[in-house]
Amino acid sequence: MKRILTLALSLATTVGIQAQQTQKPPLHGKNWMAVTGKPLAATAGAMIFQKNGNAVDAACAMLAATCTMWDVLSWGGETQALIYNPKTGKVIAINALGVAPTGATPAFYKGKGYDFPPEYGPLAAVTPGTFGGLCYMLANYGTMSLKEVLAPAMEMAAGYPIEAQTANSIERGKKYIVQWPYSKAVFLTHPGAAREAPEAGEIFVQKDLLNTLQKAVAAEQEALKNHKSRKEAIMAAYDRFYKGDIAKEFVRGCQEQGGLITMEDLAKWKPIEEEPLHVNYKGIEVYKLQEWTQGPMLLQSLNILENFDLKSMGYNSTQYIHTLYQTMNLTFADRDFYYGDPAFNRNSAIKGLLSKEYAKARAKEINPSQNDANAGPGDPYPYMGKTNPYLHFLKERTALMDTTSGRKPGGFVPKHDAAFLQQTDVQSMYAANDVDSAYMDRLWRGTTSVEAADKDGWVVSITPSGGWLPACIAGKTGIGMSQRAQSFVLDSALDPFNVIAPGKRPRVTLTPSLALKEGKPYLCFGVQGGDTQDQNLLQFFLNMVEFGMTVQQATEAANINTNQLWLSLGGSTIKDRQPRPGSILLHNNTPEKTRQELQKMGYHLSFGDRTSGPINAIFLDRKHGTIWGGSSNHGEDYGIGW
Repeated sequence: MKRILTLALSLATTVGIQAQQTQKPPLHGKNWMAVTGKPLAATAGAMIFQKNGNAVDAACAMLAATCTMWDVLSWGGETQALIYNPKTGKVIAINALGVAPTGATPAFYKGKGYDFPPEYGPLAAVTPGTFGGLCYMLANYGTMSLKEVLAPAMEMAAGYPIEAQTANSIERGKKYIVQWPYSKAVFLTHPGAAREAPEAGEIFVQKDLLNTLQKAVAAEQEALKNHKSRKEAIMAAYDRFYKGDIAKEFVRGCQEQGGLITMEDLAKWKPIEEEPLHVNYKGIEVYKLQEWTQGPMLLQSLNILENFDLKSMGYNSTQYIHTLYQTMNLTFADRDFYYGDPAFNRNSAIKGLLSKEYAKARAKEINPSQNDANAGPGDPYPYMGKTNPYLHFLKERTALMDTTSGRKPGGFVPKHDAAFLQQTDVQSMYAANDVDSAYMDRLWRGTTSVEAADKDGWVVSITPSGGWLPACIAGKTGIGMSQRAQSFVLDSALDPFNVIAPGKRPRVTLTPSLALKEGKPYLCFGVQGGDTQDQNLLQFFLNMVEFGMTVQQATEAANINTNQLWLSLGGSTIKDRQPRPGSILLHNNTPEKTRQELQKMGYHLSFGDRTSGPINAIFLDRKHGTIWGGSSNHGEDYGIGW
């Protein structure tokens, strides 16, 4: 009888979810769909589609527009993408993440008193990857010229009405911006006024950036006049950016302000096309980038969760929340110790980490009635027939945490919800020594996402980032340098795979997603939000697959956030980045009974109306031959379909 009652409640919950109204309407199209972080940028994608571009062309146009609008990234940042190619039926991965420059060693940063590379400024920079990634995707999988695809972004660089979110970010960050002459000249359009940043709706002009983009397009057009192919012409623009006069000015401006990037660093760097990682969850193939991102954490989580009957637990029930949290504890612990640039190690653990047998063993570690405040990395090497060469670092890591921690396990309780943090001057939090709020800001640090699909079967998911405000612009290029070096560690005991070294890519939070069902595209999805990205994407996916939500419902649904992980961004000390065991963010509408039950399990609760960064997604409806778009009700993310 009890089992029948549980099933009835579960079915009632599912029916209720399916009937749930959304704050934003779902998007429908039969020809194409373009979804990204700003309305104007989505319009740029629509413009390209209307000129008969494919989803790759449109995604590149949206990427260019978001960079130009400083949508928590710029042209000096990094780009990570998954593309479904209908001609081959394969998913490909694009690795356009920059690398640590010449001289970027642990000894260099420790000599300057850092526990991690800094959050801001020239010493936070890796080489720019976004321009190269865009050129590579366009040349190999698009159909249009660079001139056509960059046209909306170039028009915006010549002047566009800046939105309040970006304008206010400039004003909040001006204490940094005034230190960097090229940034000051671009961003502080009203020097000496009470508000030095642009006002919302003001025409924001970026002459230097426009000049840089014009130079790149000129190189392409000159190559075409010389009878080069479309691909060769696009790569001529690439060469001017990384080896020509654009590169020279970028390096000059970087080094003038204390940065390390050299001409050789730019010339040697290149985007990489690689095999994505994937797992099968109940007949759905889910694809993520390799372990230089945090993406495999979602794949590991799905493998573990396959061992539980989530649907019978019920959406956001106490047991469901607990099972999710415990699973993420284990997979984040693995992420924090075993992930890093695979090109720099011969002992990658990823095969063991993604094995179904390893997942079953990890699932058995979950206590069904209590949070494990000491959940740590597992040992995946026996599942590869090998011996773990890093066990001694695990012991050192435990000792390091014991000696640096100023808190008892489970003692962290956030003071503010995430919606508050999106609107608050974070620097004032630091000034007030409000460490908990500073922690939440670091956890939630955003970016944007770009999702595109067309009737011919091309599907693209991109999560670009880097060069966000307050950005240090390199010389007269108009390009903000990346701050991604801060995601490296300086001590092997923290993560032996992610110690900074020249030419190495940091392990990033950035994590586009793509899923196939019966060999055809099913979903592409992405989100902004630092270390919360794969937490939220995992729940979005389960919302659709386990609980039958529509794509729009799933983007808006209440999630949970775990803080029991090592932060990837921000903070100057080990103590700043340490896990907060048992700390959980729940939605305001969480029932009182659930709250009490979770507290008894050892959780420390905080609440907010916003429990996820803006999720953008596209669902390919095979039954009706249509395309659905979803875009979260939080933030300025926007989609257009036809």
